[in-house]
Amino acid sequence: MQVPLDFVMTLRIKRKEVFFGPGVVTVMELIDKTGSLSSAAKEMGMSYNKAWRILQQAEREWGRPLIESNVGGASGGGSRLTADGRSLLEAYKEFRELGRQDLQKRFEESFRGLISDSDPIE
Repeated sequence: MQVPLDFVMTLRIKRKEVFFGPGVVTVMELIDKTGSLSSAAKEMGMSYNKAWRILQQAEREWGRPLIESNVGGASGGGSRLTADGRSLLEAYKEFRELGRQDLQKRFEESFRGLISDSDPIE
């Protein structure tokens, strides 16, 4: 049985440079889930410094803070999304889903007859 054709869409947002895409999105989602940049980076298998750098680059290009952090101490540190960070993340995810739905329809139209898993290999 042949695996049907499918597509992969990767969305990246840019100003002068690409600054927001799957990596930053995952870091932000994990910060939102764990309350910690360190935990988010660890869960991704990424160094803390790399996670911090990609967030800093995104903040520079976006022009607004995406996360706010509290330094550790007796109560422990932590990070959370800013209101602007949450808005950017939600807008990205909504746009990505709308784009995926539209592209799915266009993919099916363009590849009609070629995406079936019953096509024989010759």
